[in-house]
Amino acid sequence: MTAPSSSPRQEFAREAARPDAELDLARLSLLVAREEYPQLPPEPYLARLDQLAEDVRDRLSDETAPPVVLEELLKVVFEKHGYQGNRDAYYDPRNSFLNDVLDRRKGIPLTLGIVLLEVGWRLGLPLEGVNFPHHFLVRYSGDVLQMLIDPFDSGRVRFQDEAQSFLDRVYGGMVRVRSSYLEAASKRDMLVRLLTNLKSLYSNLGDNVRAVAAAERILLLRPDKHHEHRELGLLFARLGRPEEAAEHLRTFLNRQPGSPEAPRVRAILRDLGIDP
Repeated sequence: MTAPSSSPRQEFAREAARPDAELDLARLSLLVAREEYPQLPPEPYLARLDQLAEDVRDRLSDETAPPVVLEELLKVVFEKHGYQGNRDAYYDPRNSFLNDVLDRRKGIPLTLGIVLLEVGWRLGLPLEGVNFPHHFLVRYSGDVLQMLIDPFDSGRVRFQDEAQSFLDRVYGGMVRVRSSYLEAASKRDMLVRLLTNLKSLYSNLGDNVRAVAAAERILLLRPDKHHEHRELGLLFARLGRPEEAAEHLRTFLNRQPGSPEAPRVRAILRDLGIDP
């Protein structure tokens, strides 16, 4: 008898439980999308990333110098294949699903960054993600220089000391760059950011069921994100599911009893008719 196939959530949980060094960013990003598209096969999209890397190799001949490889990578992704930031529909949830990004060649900084990272890693380039506020970036860390790449702006390259200009776009010069803004993002960090984006989008659309699904997967990646229990409690309360709301709100209180949010959480529990 054939064993029943696992659900998208079970498969995501299994992959997310791997040690950080063993996480497959592209596969897990596709598993995020698979909860929206249950029949989604990851393999053809992983092969699409392989083919992008082959396109770069075809242009390189015997050239292996990393700066030259990077230059050709940016040309292949953003010029030949036309990947671009979706400025017209930035908040379309499809921008956060890697399969849609690969099909439509449009996305947000994070998902375009994931494409760039995955193809660059296949080429042996020293690339890493940067969890910059409001604008995910990719960093090239070579032997001689470091450069920031904006995947949302057709792969525009800037030196790291130009990072302030990214912040100025959002904050109008009111916020200064801190060293923490330029720290490398792990694969787990990027997946959490991806799901946080989706949770925010769905919450703003009033789609609390999908927002719950995103928050639950954040906890699979980062069980220590205690505030996610508070958010799950609020989402379940909005869905009229008081028992599940109480479970998560109490978990938050047990783990963060001194939080500034604790009094409000206790008040919500009382409003639900539940003893905090």
